[in-house]
Amino acid sequence: MKDKFIEKMYELSKKPYQKWFKKNRPWNTTSDELIAHPKASLGYELGNFLLRYNFEIQEKLEDHDVIHVLTNTGVSVVEEIGMQYFLLGNGKKSLYLFLVITTGLLFYPKQINYYLNQYEKGKKAHRFYDLDFYKMLSIPVHTLRTTFNIN
Repeated sequence: MKDKFIEKMYELSKKPYQKWFKKNRPWNTTSDELIAHPKASLGYELGNFLLRYNFEIQEKLEDHDVIHVLTNTGVSVVEEIGMQYFLLGNGKKSLYLFLVITTGLLFYPKQINYYLNQYEKGKKAHRFYDLDFYKMLSIPVHTLRTTFNIN
């Protein structure tokens, strides 16, 4: 029940967030084009991620799925919230992030140790959340994880 409520809140907030807060250009690419990148590259792994979960690329929100790939984070509600804690630790600050982590703490207080662990992982990583990932699609994921100390 909690998961469904949070998923519904995400769906309701996604369109306004894309329209009014995301200023980046959409990538205008497809999962098939991403899969065509070299094996183990960010593009290839992103394409696999999208296909594995039967996701579509969300215009102006492409970075979100890239961060899933780089941090090796799943797509459950708790994992999504954990990823926001990781990003907070990495230095990201936004109204949306604070809403997600507050909601996570209120709805899933028993997950606090997981959230704090994710926060610490984000702190240990070099700042990466605001990079232009589109320009990095041909770089191996392992190289990116090593370079930015993403564990």
